[in-house]
Amino acid sequence: MSKSIIIKVQGTTVLQGLKRTWLANFAKSAVMQLPACGAASLLVAASLLAAPQSAFAVPSFARQTGLSCEACHTVFPELTHFGRMFKANGYLFTSLPQVQGETQSKEQRLSLNQIPPLSLMVELSNTSIARAIPDSGGTGVAQNGTVAFPQQISLFYAGKIAPQLGVFGQLTYSNASGSLQVDNTDFRFADVLVLPDAKSLIYGLSLNNNPTLQDLWNSTPGFTYPYQTSNASVGPLARTAIDGTFAQSVAGLSAYAIWNESLYGEVGVYRSAKQGFSNPVIGAAGPLDGTATNVVDGVAPYWRFAYEYNWDRHSLEAGVYGATFKLFPGGSTPTTPAPLHGPTNRFQDIAEDVQYQFLGDEHIFTAAATRIHESQRLDASFASGGSANPRDDLTTFRLAATYYYHRQFGGTASYFSTTGSADPGLYPPGSTLGVVTSANGRPDTKGWIAELDYVPWLNVKLQVQYTGYSKFNGGGNNYDGFGRKASDNNTVYVLAWLAY
Repeated sequence: MSKSIIIKVQGTTVLQGLKRTWLANFAKSAVMQLPACGAASLLVAASLLAAPQSAFAVPSFARQTGLSCEACHTVFPELTHFGRMFKANGYLFTSLPQVQGETQSKEQRLSLNQIPPLSLMVELSNTSIARAIPDSGGTGVAQNGTVAFPQQISLFYAGKIAPQLGVFGQLTYSNASGSLQVDNTDFRFADVLVLPDAKSLIYGLSLNNNPTLQDLWNSTPGFTYPYQTSNASVGPLARTAIDGTFAQSVAGLSAYAIWNESLYGEVGVYRSAKQGFSNPVIGAAGPLDGTATNVVDGVAPYWRFAYEYNWDRHSLEAGVYGATFKLFPGGSTPTTPAPLHGPTNRFQDIAEDVQYQFLGDEHIFTAAATRIHESQRLDASFASGGSANPRDDLTTFRLAATYYYHRQFGGTASYFSTTGSADPGLYPPGSTLGVVTSANGRPDTKGWIAELDYVPWLNVKLQVQYTGYSKFNGGGNNYDGFGRKASDNNTVYVLAWLAY
């Protein structure tokens, strides 16, 4: 049954018949989240429930809600508290005309946006490495300065599907693959309970393909800084399992709840859902067997707990998250299959994160950090000679601080570090080409990122990013055994980001 909610804004009362009572708190929270004319913007947000509004909207969500992207984002993709609640509530808030269907008992069976909430994102870039990498043919060096035109193009369908069902869905063409592929995707079912003292309990389910993609904060790997990076730079050997290793190669279902827009909890499981795999026996897309690499044994549990405190124009979040992946290494040829039984490798990740935001009329500041510790039990790899140790560990730390003036001029300073056990099996020395190898068998990589951004319009960002390394794959000088220094991989990345 619909409930009536009165939203008061600076003496103005807006009465709306609402089925989803969370919208009252959602609109109320926007007072401190929308810049400059925040109260007027809030009144618009409330009135959206009665009639469509025009807005300088960029991607799908802005089209659906009729709000400018600054309602949910500081600068894309970093979320405000307003945006975090929109995500938790299943991407459902809409001002678009609806195609609706009801039963005789007035039960809503259909609610479709008349105009689909689609958007397009394009990235154009140029990448230059401090020292050119060797030519793969063995003579000379490769061309330095990689132009990506485009680096990627993404098509989004993001918004409401049904009365309590929404999606953030992305298809991406990348110049690296030369093909169109499924990218980050998050289906959500969400609802809300109104508790005593007008406190809310938002709860729901998330079906997604990238652990931490569904998280509400920008301190976890799914949407952490750096938000845009080059795909033509030299990358280090090691990363933890939860840090994007299984993006788009798993499917996860999790249940979550957030109490009073503050206390958040989530538990779920992931299972392998590899793309582009063909079973060599039957020539079909499955089932997975020993020719597939790093298949999850059963399911991988995932968990997340966080608390956010909001006051005035500030918000502070602290939390923990983690996952455990038991993997069959696989990768055998079809003539010598390795069955999906026997020893596995176990990666247990436990992480802490913190995020602070200040959202002013002129100034925006965000600081976020995460530390991920991974315990590795390498029964399968050690037995086959793929690792030198039966047990290893890996620790990643990232810290980033971002400032924007009028959401137009901004920059970010970031520090990153990965350290871990020495293991020549996992981090081996390489051929005469070197570059992505480790002469001492260590994964240690440390460095910093400095970025300058100009946002002439909310759907256009021009970016210059410099990444510097003090240590790379275990060393500062001659880390690969062939004379290459960590600083030789320093990268200048110039990007034009456009969304429509």
